[in-house]
Amino acid sequence: MGRAFEYRKERKMKRWANMAKTFTRIGREISIAVREGGPDPDYNPRLRLAIQNAKAANMPKTNVENAIKKASSKGAENYEEIAYEGYAPHGIALMVETATDNPTRTVASVRHIFSKYGGSLGVSGSVDYMFDRKGIFKIPQDGQEQEELELNLIDYGLEEMREEDGTLVLQCAFEDFGNLQKGLEELNLEVKESELIRIPSHYKELSDEEVEDVIKLIEKMEEDEDVTNVFHNMNEE
Repeated sequence: MGRAFEYRKERKMKRWANMAKTFTRIGREISIAVREGGPDPDYNPRLRLAIQNAKAANMPKTNVENAIKKASSKGAENYEEIAYEGYAPHGIALMVETATDNPTRTVASVRHIFSKYGGSLGVSGSVDYMFDRKGIFKIPQDGQEQEELELNLIDYGLEEMREEDGTLVLQCAFEDFGNLQKGLEELNLEVKESELIRIPSHYKELSDEEVEDVIKLIEKMEEDEDVTNVFHNMNEE
C-alpha cells in the first residue's frame, strides 16, 4: 500500500502515544470550551465533547476537573484557535491548526519549521479552499440497526456512516457538527470520540522519497506544543 499508507497509521499512533502532549491538547480544548460556554458540561456542548475526548484518551478524571477549574479562574490562560496555511516540499498543501496563548510565538515556530524542512508558510486563503471541514463522531457499534440509525440522523446533518473495527464513524458538514451532536444526545448514544477534520478536495501523488520529505516536516510540526492538528493533501493510499 506504500510508505504513505504506513505513515498514516504510524503518525496517528505516535500522536496519541505521546500522552503528555495529548493531555496538554485536551486541556486546551477544555479551556477554550469553558471560556466560550461556561464550566457546566450540562449546558456546554463543546465542553461535553472535550470531556468525552479526555475519556477516550484515558485522561484521569482529576486532570479533567483541574483543567475545568483552572479555566474558570480569573487568571486563566486565554487560548486562541488559529489555523496556518502553507506548503510542504513537492507542492503538498498543509493546514496547521493550533491552540495558543501566544500567537507571536506560535507563528514564529510554525514559520521556522516550514522553512527548515523545505516548505513555506502561506497567507490566509492560500490553501484553505482545497479542504472541506467535516465533523466526525465515533460511537460504539452495539447492535444498532444501521439503516434505521442513519435515517434518524440524516435530519441532524449526517452525511456518511461507516463501520471501522466495531465502531460507527459518523461524518457531517462543519456547520452541522452541533446538530449531529444534539441528535446523538437525544437518541442517548454514547460518543467515544469526536473531532473536526479537513478533507482535501484532491490528492497529490508522490514517490516514496518525496513522501519522506513531507513526513519530516509534518512530524516536526506535530511535535510543537501549540499544534493540535496537521492536515495535508498527500495521497496516503
